[in-house]
Amino acid sequence: MADSSANAGPKLESMKVVEGSYALAHAVMCCSPDVVSAYPITPQTHIVEHLSKFVADGKMPSEFITVDSEFSALSALVGSSAAGARCYSATTSQGLALMFEVLYNVSGMRLPVVMTVANRALSAPLSIWNDHQDSMGARDSGWIQLYAESVQEAVDLTAVAYKIAEAEDILTPAMVCMDGFILTHVYEPVQLLDREIVNEFLPPYAPKIVLDPKNPKTFGAFVDPSMFTEYRYMQYQAQKRALLAIERADREFFEIFGRSYGGLLEVYRGDDAEIMLIAMGSVCGTIKDTIDELRSDGVKVGLIRIRSFRPFPVEAIRKALADASVVAVIEKDVTVGNEGALVSEIKAALYNSKVGIPVIGFVVGLGGRDVTVAGVKNVVSKALGVREGRMDHEFEFLSLREELL
Repeated sequence: MADSSANAGPKLESMKVVEGSYALAHAVMCCSPDVVSAYPITPQTHIVEHLSKFVADGKMPSEFITVDSEFSALSALVGSSAAGARCYSATTSQGLALMFEVLYNVSGMRLPVVMTVANRALSAPLSIWNDHQDSMGARDSGWIQLYAESVQEAVDLTAVAYKIAEAEDILTPAMVCMDGFILTHVYEPVQLLDREIVNEFLPPYAPKIVLDPKNPKTFGAFVDPSMFTEYRYMQYQAQKRALLAIERADREFFEIFGRSYGGLLEVYRGDDAEIMLIAMGSVCGTIKDTIDELRSDGVKVGLIRIRSFRPFPVEAIRKALADASVVAVIEKDVTVGNEGALVSEIKAALYNSKVGIPVIGFVVGLGGRDVTVAGVKNVVSKALGVREGRMDHEFEFLSLREELL
């Protein structure tokens, strides 16, 4: 009798209840980086603690570099990646800000480093809790930025990020952004990756252009104004190509692991939605629960969850908003002096398009403040007012404590 399991799909590790940081570190281990360099900073610390233990215990044959700062952590990976190594780092908040100069070096030299950003507010005042101000500040640095809603998605995006970043026509570093504490420190059931199966999805990194004493090259050289623009244009084109690469990697991941997240964005209950909410990260779980409740009351509301903020999926957003009558953007950042970064991107995406609908924006959750079902309902109420012409609204901070102002 033939073995009935011969044609079965890949057998993954069993579901386990683990801390988000452990699940993320385990995913990094399964991607087999050659070099890990990171400096501990809350709430990223547990990720690199687990990785250092994996290396010390012989479970992860990587070079783990201990450094004196986040600037040094990423600088060390510039040389390692240029020499042909698959590289990983992790950071958050002030640490990401300290890396700012090196972020541009990594992307400009087309080094496909993957880094976890455990999103956290920036000082001052000092806050260790979650918002998206840190990664939003790096949105123009040339890195791909992918935002996870859940621990499972952050785990899966780690392998996907390497697949995209290392593609020969992309060669662009990638950030996997996961909400600090909300995802890094939560304990929940996670389908851990299997290293052998990841190897089927993610081939060994074999760059064609590397630093080699036998064949000397120069990386990141000085150029005069006659050449600089062309380098930026090539980065721009690589990000454009990454739009297709992200969709392709999501499909390939589904074929092997059986999980898909929609590629560039996820549309939740959007088929007949008149009011469309747009958001990123873990807050989307609360928004989905609110949508389910409002739908039971007859309110036609849906959600577009942006997964890829860089590159920004303009055409996919336009398509998803084709039938909406009002858009409300909910985001955990603010561009001081203007509005939220995401709402500005949405307005720009719809400008001069055939999708002529009002776009309103709301800043929520700064410094870790809770985003509640009642708060999301308030957003929907304001969006209804705009749709019905009862309210003139464009942008606001939601749920301000007036007694502190």
